[in-house]
Amino acid sequence: MKPKDSIAVLDFGGQYVHLIATKIRALGVHAEIRDPDDPADTFRDYRGLVLSGSPALSAFDADSDWSRDVLELGVPVLGFCFGHQEIAKAGGGRVEHTKREYGAAKLKIVNDSPLFAGLGPEEQVWMSHGDTVTSIGDGFTEIGMSVGGVDEISAHRNAAIACEDRRWYGLQFHPEVDDTLCGPRIFENFVREICDIRTEWKVGDQVEERAAAVRKEVGDRNVLLLASGGVDSSVAALLFLKAIGPDRLRLLHIDNGLMRKDESAGVKRNLESLGLGPCLNVVDASAEFLAALEGLTEPEAKRKAIGDTFIAVFEREAKKLDLSNALLGQGTIYPDTIETGGTKRADVIKTHHNRVPLVQQMIAEGRVVEPLADLYKVEVRELGKALGLDPASIDRHPFPGPGLGIRVAAASRPEDFDESRLRLEIAHALEGTGLTGLPLPVKSVGVKADLRSYEHPVLLVGENPGHDRLAAIATSLAKNVQGINRCLFELSDTRPERAELVPATVTRERLDLLRELDAIVMQALERHDLMKIVWQCPTVLVPLKLDGRGRELVVVRPVHSERAMTARPAWIGEKCAREITSALMAFDEVGAVAIDVTTKPPATIEWE
Repeated sequence: MKPKDSIAVLDFGGQYVHLIATKIRALGVHAEIRDPDDPADTFRDYRGLVLSGSPALSAFDADSDWSRDVLELGVPVLGFCFGHQEIAKAGGGRVEHTKREYGAAKLKIVNDSPLFAGLGPEEQVWMSHGDTVTSIGDGFTEIGMSVGGVDEISAHRNAAIACEDRRWYGLQFHPEVDDTLCGPRIFENFVREICDIRTEWKVGDQVEERAAAVRKEVGDRNVLLLASGGVDSSVAALLFLKAIGPDRLRLLHIDNGLMRKDESAGVKRNLESLGLGPCLNVVDASAEFLAALEGLTEPEAKRKAIGDTFIAVFEREAKKLDLSNALLGQGTIYPDTIETGGTKRADVIKTHHNRVPLVQQMIAEGRVVEPLADLYKVEVRELGKALGLDPASIDRHPFPGPGLGIRVAAASRPEDFDESRLRLEIAHALEGTGLTGLPLPVKSVGVKADLRSYEHPVLLVGENPGHDRLAAIATSLAKNVQGINRCLFELSDTRPERAELVPATVTRERLDLLRELDAIVMQALERHDLMKIVWQCPTVLVPLKLDGRGRELVVVRPVHSERAMTARPAWIGEKCAREITSALMAFDEVGAVAIDVTTKPPATIEWE
């Protein structure tokens, strides 16, 4: 039963809906995620409503119906992105397709509002939208406009609106993401001042609460947990151990051939050091995974093959361990679910290996238990501390379940794209920056306005204008040039003018090469004391010849993030960048080295 003072978060399928609830709960106020199709009367007891963003619903979609009567309940309403547009429409305003905004922007406060109490005249905010409120109805006031882009000329009106009499507020940006620096204050103003919620709500003892939930869900069955050795599966293992004990828990670490250099041996040592050795089984299934990936190039097909093979190995090993009826345990966290389109209105950004159709079928059959599925990485780490997980394991860089399989980019033929148009538009967008841009004949996965994008990267070439400037240029290109979702900056100073695809798939040889290159990058980050500063740093092989050199473009992707739902490119410093570049260029296969300077959105952290 929910506390009396609660906020309802209406889930329209946006990427950040659970993050909204998390930010509200962090204030000591209960937040509950609700379906916007639920009857309006069921929202009557809430003290406030928040309308989330959405991947596909807009003013122009016929299927954008929902229980709009909730707006007339007399409680304060705050909308973000799509929710902002719905509030504007309900108040007599107009929404249109206009210029897109992705990534960081500047919010200029143009009128006073209690929602913005304590904010400065200008604040950094985070945008991800393709529709804009172009006019507002009677009783509404524009309280903020946004300015973004390299030249800071392009302005969007009505980025923030308010109808103070009805206590309706709309924000085109996303205050729930960490890159909106004033977001916590906005939430606090809405929840504590506008909704007048004073009582403190506490989650309670998460360890005991979650252990009890596991015991209830598992019943008298056993659990076989897929243990990658990362923080998520390690925390899940300790939680299962506490909930059901070692006699009913088995850990299965599968060496899928997609691990980092010497990774499986390290995982075994770490899990044994946590007291999980008696529960642990390790199996080498690398040949099976490579066979499943043979000839595949499309990212979703690769992810599905990896996920399906995990399940096939799991079922075989479960039989060997006499655990055929055991539940599949997974350290799934919330980004895995939402990016796979795990809620009613969410779009598929990329299918995580723990959300392939076979796993979805097992979930429907009640054969999967995932005690961390509602948490973000930062919250998993907090739970890990409470469970006694060692700091080294807690602070370990995230590593994707599909491993290096999605960091070895594959393609069988050059992507069809209008290269001349892209070159022309990129050149125009880069005027005055001192850089040139080379569109690449491959694609990578991104996310724009909560929708999956599969578009081309651009390689920026020239003198380094500085990290902040590079990030701003990348944001502007993705926003203003159609068909672009990722920007790289060339570090190897080869100044390429031509990129040629080298048809390639996931092979043992390319994986072995990437293992060596990845180890070089990780060791350099350690030497330069960057491992705790950089949240994650994928190294990616892209099968391209640049001006006829080599057969691989190596992309280093360091990012700052907390929850993986958004990310900012991280700069590793000139000395570290030179050291990494020199070491990687010593390999004959490597023709150039670049650093990914794109935010998320519009690019995902991983390339595939």
